[in-house]
Amino acid sequence: MHPSVHAQTQPGKPAFIMAATGETVTYGELDARSNRGAQLFRKLGLKVGDGIAIFMENNVHYLPLCWAAQRAGLYYTCLSSRLTAGEIEYIVKDCGAKIFITSKAMSAMAADVAGRIPGVKKFMLAGTAEGYDSLEDALAAMPSAPIADETPGADMLYSSGTTGRPKGVKGALSGGKLTDPNPLLLLAKMLYQFDENTTYLSPAPLYHAAPLRYNMSVQRLGGTCIVMEHFDPEEALRLIGKYKTSHSQFVPTMFVRMLKLPEETRCKYDVSAMKVAIHAAAPCPIPVKRQMIDWWGPVIFEYYAGTEGNGFCAITSQEWLAHPGSVGKSLLGELHIVGEDGTDAPVGEPGTIYFANGPVFEYHNDPEKTAGARNDKGWSTLGDVGYVDKDGYLYLTDRKAFMIISGGVNIYPQEAENVLINHPKVADVAVFGVPNEDFGEEVKAVIQLMDWADATPATAAELIAYCREHLSQIKCPRSVDFERELPRHPTGKLYKRLLRDRYWSNRESKIV
Repeated sequence: MHPSVHAQTQPGKPAFIMAATGETVTYGELDARSNRGAQLFRKLGLKVGDGIAIFMENNVHYLPLCWAAQRAGLYYTCLSSRLTAGEIEYIVKDCGAKIFITSKAMSAMAADVAGRIPGVKKFMLAGTAEGYDSLEDALAAMPSAPIADETPGADMLYSSGTTGRPKGVKGALSGGKLTDPNPLLLLAKMLYQFDENTTYLSPAPLYHAAPLRYNMSVQRLGGTCIVMEHFDPEEALRLIGKYKTSHSQFVPTMFVRMLKLPEETRCKYDVSAMKVAIHAAAPCPIPVKRQMIDWWGPVIFEYYAGTEGNGFCAITSQEWLAHPGSVGKSLLGELHIVGEDGTDAPVGEPGTIYFANGPVFEYHNDPEKTAGARNDKGWSTLGDVGYVDKDGYLYLTDRKAFMIISGGVNIYPQEAENVLINHPKVADVAVFGVPNEDFGEEVKAVIQLMDWADATPATAAELIAYCREHLSQIKCPRSVDFERELPRHPTGKLYKRLLRDRYWSNRESKIV
């Protein structure tokens, strides 16, 4: 299916609603807007296989632009609104975008970017700035009829670069029809019961793979998306009640923020319409997920996958309660846990997670990184570490790049993070290794507190003692520092490298 089909059968049905403003775009309007966009791309000379780059906050123009590129056979690269000008320049040039689209809200960064990408046509929405033309004016001059050579385009997204330069994943275009189903659509229907009656709450930035792809999947099926401009825990609960949302997708830090609302606040809102609440992007501490299931019921579904699409694991609430902490069994790709010696690790022992016989991917313009993501058997990895139990369920341990080696002992920071986040004074936490003259590295925790007034040596000691109540001493931080806010991506990923590098500034960093 495709939004263009629903534009014919139910043109007045909302395709999406912007949560804060209430702006509603119907399927008829989405079809007309995306047609005008496709017409403009053709007028500007873009042909099938060319690309555009979008650098915007969540707004009412975002999804119509993606659909315009999709129906024109283009690659659309959505950039994080938190990138620096240099990072934007790198991605725009690397993906080969011929058009760069931004918004007035991004004008400060857009001004810096303009001179860095000569030869790229630049447009701005909701206003203009030097070097940018008005996209609204350009679109208004275009017809709303479909272009003659419609064929599906695809997203070309970049990893968030938590351990180095972002890597672009560019798949082959199908060359088929707009209405041809894709694997994610089939999965969403089969695994999560998405259909034309779905009302989907989207609390995350649209530039990230999961929100972008799941919103577009809902619109392929004829459902309605509620798109939050920014996540707020109480507002998310209010929207679930107001729109009786049947589906949603979160990251664990969002669960944490909702759970740490006062109980009387949480109890004000009706979440009973929720059938499927998906979460991914980062490991979820066991107590957090257990509390969510107790609160919302067995509607919490988790998956483990990456933008690369090389494998996919999934787990239901019922399965998770029998295998707490697991991210599920593999549904796409054959799962392997590979030890340091390159062989399959025994059950229960951690190693690098690989998928065999799954979809093949390449990092755009980076054969070295592509080769580094494969072993001699051709299996591919995202660089995560984990283990499987006797029933074949996967458990994540951490990213290999963040493993701490202290006195020859391997320590995975996620264990301490999962403990500390449950302390009532903790809003967010990062654990990593810092230099130690005797042991090479020691464990450090950097904490974002619920109340900055608690940032005292006494609280640091309390948190270390709390961790030691639940984990062996070697896995717990020897020291704690406080930050008003940790550099966490809105998609849930923590830019731990930015914190860690402060402590290794005089040494060669282990993370590349």
